[in-house]
Parts: sequence; C-alpha cells; structure tokens
Amino acid sequence: MAEDRQNNDNNKRYPHNLQGVLQLAVDAGSSAEGPAPTQPMSEERKEWLREALAEVCKGQMDEVAQMKQCLVVLCKDGMSEREKDGEEERDDEDEDERESAFEILSELCENLDNARDLMTLGGLELCVSQYLCHAQSGLRWRAAQLIASCAQNMPQVQIHLLSLGALPKLLQLTDADPHPTVRVKALYAVSCLIREQEEVLQAFLSHDGFSVLMRGMQSEIEKLRTKSAFLLLNLLTSHPEQKDTVVSMGMAQQLVSVLRTPHSPFHEHVLGALCCLVENCPRGLKDCREPSLGLEDLLRQKARELQGKEESQEELDFCEQLRVTCFRGQQSDDNGMDR
Repeated sequence: MAEDRQNNDNNKRYPHNLQGVLQLAVDAGSSAEGPAPTQPMSEERKEWLREALAEVCKGQMDEVAQMKQCLVVLCKDGMSEREKDGEEERDDEDEDERESAFEILSELCENLDNARDLMTLGGLELCVSQYLCHAQSGLRWRAAQLIASCAQNMPQVQIHLLSLGALPKLLQLTDADPHPTVRVKALYAVSCLIREQEEVLQAFLSHDGFSVLMRGMQSEIEKLRTKSAFLLLNLLTSHPEQKDTVVSMGMAQQLVSVLRTPHSPFHEHVLGALCCLVENCPRGLKDCREPSLGLEDLLRQKARELQGKEESQEELDFCEQLRVTCFRGQQSDDNGMDR
C-alpha cells in the first residue's frame, strides 16, 4: 500500500506556482510520516519542480519590473507649477496616475523582499525627498503609507529611512498637516519606524516625539487620538525606562485632562498609559495622587458610567487597577507620615 501511495503521489498534478510548491512540500511532509519512500523522485516530478521554481522566480522578477515602472511614473518632472499653486489647480490625470503607482507599490511592499528592493532602487529616497512635502495631500499620505509598509519588521529599511531624515518629516506631518488622513498615515509610519528599533527610538525622543503623541491625543481627529494613545501605551510597555522622561513632561496631568473630555473608546489606551506611569515609578504615582488633579473622584465617576457595559470591560479594569494602585491604603500612609 505504501508503494501505491508513492506512485499516486508521483502522478499527482500540482499548479506551476508558489502554491503548487507549498502543496508539494505539505504532501511530502505527510508522506514522511509513513515508511520511507522506496523510489527516488520521478523525472516528471523533478521537471515539474524545476518549472514551478522558475515560475516563482519569474513572478518575483515581474514584481521588480512593476516597481520600476511605478518609479518612472513618480519621477516625472517633480511638481509642476500648477501643483505648487495649490490643490484647486492640480492636474487630475497626472495625480491619479501617481496615486495608482503608490497604491501598487504599497501592496507589493507588503512582501519584505520587495520592500528591500524598493530601497535599493531609490524609491524610499524619492518618497522622503519629494512626496512627504508634496502639495497634493493624496500623494503625501500615500507616500507615508508606503514608508510604513516598507519599514514594518525591516531593521535595514528602518535605519535607511532614519538616515534619509524621514522621522522628523513624519512627526511634523503628524503634528501639523491640514489634512486628517495625512496626519493619521504619518503617525502610522512613525510607529512602524520605531518598532523594536532602539536607534530610531532615540531619534524619536530627540525630536520630542512624546509631545507629538500628547498633542495627537488632544486633536479633534478620532483616529489620530486613538493611534496616538495606543502608540504611547505600547512605548511605555516596551520601554519602561522612558517613564521618568514622560512623567517629567507633565504627561500624567495631561492624560487625566484627556480623560475629562467626552467619553471615547480611546480612553481605554489613556487609562492603560496611566497605569504604566504609576507602576514602579514613584514620581508618576506622586503626580497621580495630587489632590488638585481629582483623579480618584474621576475614576469613581468613570467606573459608574462604564458599569454593565460589556464592550468597556477592559477600560473598567484599568479604572479599578489605577484606583487601587494610587489610592488604596493612601489614607493610612498619610497618617503614618503625619505621625
């Protein structure tokens, strides 16, 4: 029966693409669970494997060709005089073509090899030097999105983008661009740049990145508030050594003032950040306990509002954690200090 199965496997047809190669590997792994095959790979299967691998390589080459073609579109003459005069007088057809090129590149660069190839081709330098500051908002945010696609989980690309001066430009867009989508995409690119990359994090600190996040949480753009609070929480969780820096900026007081704004789902991340700031951080704990801040009463009020709302359970848990850490036993501590 093992012989019959081996013969059947050899006669099985697979598509000549990456999916076919993967399926062959799965089938080979499954057959390996039984007795060792008594026959070598047939010539037919060897030929199929050669053709399938050639098809995979050709596909990769085709993608590089697509990226080169997109870069030709994006390199056209830079900005025209009409573009410099403002968006009202833009060349719609030209802009649509460039936007399409960016969208194709962003999709292709989800593949890490393509992201590295785009860096080698000079595509990232083009993004940073010409398109992050472009007059057309649709091209600015697409450039930021492409940078994010390339930078995530790619240390080589992150460092390259840092050397190109991408980080201060992205922080400036996050902080002050007049178009909401540009600000949101720029912050996403910042988060991809600094992810697990100490050198970029240090540059983020030197450019006052935490203040940018604070202002993002105070903006009127819901997505920007949410992403700013989420990134702050992640940074404090993964880099607890930065707590003193953040506390010295008055972050605890600022976060509490954000909690006093009308309720929003991003308050969950704000509360999480406050919980980080009071954990093993005496100065953060002291700031949150300041009577003039009124945090204890605010937490009680929020807990009452959130009670019974299943979708707000994590936020409610953060409220309780923060209240217990800051205020349980504080009365007895104060009495002890008085004595």
